[in-house]
Amino acid sequence: MTVQVTVGLDGSREGFAAAAWAAREAVLREVPLHLVHVEEWPVTPAIPYPIAAYGAERSAGLLRDTAEQLRRDHPGLEVTTEQARGRAGSLLSAAADESDLMVLGSRGLGGFVGFLAGSVSLAVVRSSHQPVVLVRADTADASPVAVTTGPGGGEVLVGADLRHPNAPVLAFAFQEAARRGATIRVVHGWTLPGPSVHAIVADPGIGETVGVQVASALAELVRPLHRSYPDVQVIEEAVVGAAGVQLVEASKGAELVVVGRRRHPAPLGPHIGHVAHAVIHHCAAPVAVVPFG
Repeated sequence: MTVQVTVGLDGSREGFAAAAWAAREAVLREVPLHLVHVEEWPVTPAIPYPIAAYGAERSAGLLRDTAEQLRRDHPGLEVTTEQARGRAGSLLSAAADESDLMVLGSRGLGGFVGFLAGSVSLAVVRSSHQPVVLVRADTADASPVAVTTGPGGGEVLVGADLRHPNAPVLAFAFQEAARRGATIRVVHGWTLPGPSVHAIVADPGIGETVGVQVASALAELVRPLHRSYPDVQVIEEAVVGAAGVQLVEASKGAELVVVGRRRHPAPLGPHIGHVAHAVIHHCAAPVAVVPFG
């Protein structure tokens, strides 16, 4: 594995936003930035040479111009480029596994509808063994010059799972908060099991008792990381409700949202859990999906 931040570049506004975010992240980590552009190939059984040559030239120009702009924006940042041809999902997944972090763009569909990550981005998120960050485009012009999305302080939000402790996910979030000098908000969404819902009618105190127990378990889960990062301000929230919904609601104004994806085998292959799926499609902030387990 190479110590670097890699970004998939496709010429879209979202791709430029991802490149700008990734450049700032590389500066924070003090590592090189690697730009990758994949030409989907073959598109048809037979592609005339002039069309293929034009595509290759366009790809080279996209990488060259973006790299030059990012070097101007971040003097001293080492930027390398890679031009590939094949299936974008497979090649970007391989590139993700060879980097500390992969950054990809994600298309926006509007605040009420949510966001569409795209088949390539979702394929990389599902299969990568390394963290993947999905970045939205600004509402303004998202050229490399104008994009302002990226690290710079504020709050890092992370989802905690008490049933399947996700230490790598929490560790990633704490590291990101420490790099930024940001506050970290650790959120766990919980609901009462069926029998307790009926019992609470007879004894309203049951819900409060369970809530105290959940909050205590969350504090116990976070305590080792808090000791490892004493300078990071921590906010713990054990809230009633579906975890995905609670994270989406809490993400307003967050600089980065961190969720986990379990690596366990599934009958139909790697997949994204329902919490990560909800956050990916409905959070406006950049979303980091960290594999664990």
